[in-house]
Amino acid sequence: MIKEKNRNSFSGSIGFVLAAAGSAVGLGNIWRFPYLAAKDGGGLYLVIYLILALTFGFTLLATEIAIGRKTKQSPLTAYGKLKSQWGFLGVLACLVPVLIMPYYCVIGGWVVKYFLAYLTGEGTHAAVDGYFTDHISGEFQPIILMAVFLFVVAFIVIRGVNKGIETFSKVLMPILILLVLGIAIFSLTISYTDGQGVTRTGLEGLWIYIVPDFSGITVKGFFTVLLDAMGQLFFSLSVAMGIMVTYGSYVKDEDNLVRSINQIEIFDTMVAFLAGIMIIPAVYTFMGREGMGAQGPGLMFVSLPKVFSAMGKIGVVVGCLFFAMVLFAALTSAISIMEAVVSSLMDKFHLSRVKACLLETAIALAGGIVVCLGYNKWYFDITLPNGSHAQILDVMDYLSNNLFMPLAAIGTCILIGWILKPKTIIDEVEKTGTKFGRRGLYIVMIKYITPVLLLVLLLKSVGILTFI
Repeated sequence: MIKEKNRNSFSGSIGFVLAAAGSAVGLGNIWRFPYLAAKDGGGLYLVIYLILALTFGFTLLATEIAIGRKTKQSPLTAYGKLKSQWGFLGVLACLVPVLIMPYYCVIGGWVVKYFLAYLTGEGTHAAVDGYFTDHISGEFQPIILMAVFLFVVAFIVIRGVNKGIETFSKVLMPILILLVLGIAIFSLTISYTDGQGVTRTGLEGLWIYIVPDFSGITVKGFFTVLLDAMGQLFFSLSVAMGIMVTYGSYVKDEDNLVRSINQIEIFDTMVAFLAGIMIIPAVYTFMGREGMGAQGPGLMFVSLPKVFSAMGKIGVVVGCLFFAMVLFAALTSAISIMEAVVSSLMDKFHLSRVKACLLETAIALAGGIVVCLGYNKWYFDITLPNGSHAQILDVMDYLSNNLFMPLAAIGTCILIGWILKPKTIIDEVEKTGTKFGRRGLYIVMIKYITPVLLLVLLLKSVGILTFI
């Protein structure tokens, strides 16, 4: 084992909170949260998401951060240190960021492409039909931009916890929040009259976003919203992918974990909510309700450029600021994903940070090239157990997010809730003398409610629970 006294650590709780929030505030918040909110009845989804964030999300977040600080190890070795027979959980938790990193860098490369397009005044071309498809199916440019994005992330991670991750987060996160706030406020001020003479405004779009719509809601519909919100929380809080265990291992013993966990929850939920304000009113204003059906890459790289184009000259500026914000969010998340793997390699195989980082960069580069080729030379189309169509990127996303993450989270609940007992985590959180405010809730959630919800999510993902 690496000696604990030699382990890097965040300089204080602010550095930790900003780094953890930076990890949480990623592409999932920006392109997935607004789509799900629009699809699932606006305010109804927001209410369920908030309740889950304060219960389900809080439980997993507190558990992983406490495991990291208690063991002073990254995910690959932390679980084995808690209970030697449970080391396999660490392998599963580490496999998730290994799988995610290559395709996340590919998407990061797409963001770089659009940011440069708007920065150079070519943003109007991005709104043309086929622009996105032509780019991702290209043979060389997607690979080059993916590599550029990856190398920037590797450069920051190689500098270490303090000089790299913490310093970068302290600079980038305030800028990111300002950009999100600015674009969200602008989104509420716009109005547009279409060819039929119908005028729509950003405030009307906000109303659709925040007011619960219970029309036609069924039991099945409610469970769909519940599982959508729960799946989103994995992305939003960076849980079940080894990241929070890694970052927790860099937290000093004297830091107040309760306060840090609360701040991360608030930070993340605020940005997810603002992402919805930033996107839904704008898309509604220029494309109507039917335009709000796009998700994932379709929302960010197809629908939004059309919205920016419809804004006229100011749309180029807004588009440039928007993709700068998305790029910052993608970078902060990619840094945490890479750090989870690099830290694991350092702890398990006693590699230096430089060697571990170069090894993970090589793995991510090779995987990223494979993902890029999945849109041209190696293209295929298969149907996944959950019914969605997929090629290489989607298969990797499905394996990491729909299978390994719920399995890792269920395993963590069993280990902490039933084998080591919740007191293990509670004692770690309270060791600075701070009371664990939601102690009773935590015990009930980690032992009973969270594993059951996760099992339902897993069974739905693999196509067994088809009635929900």
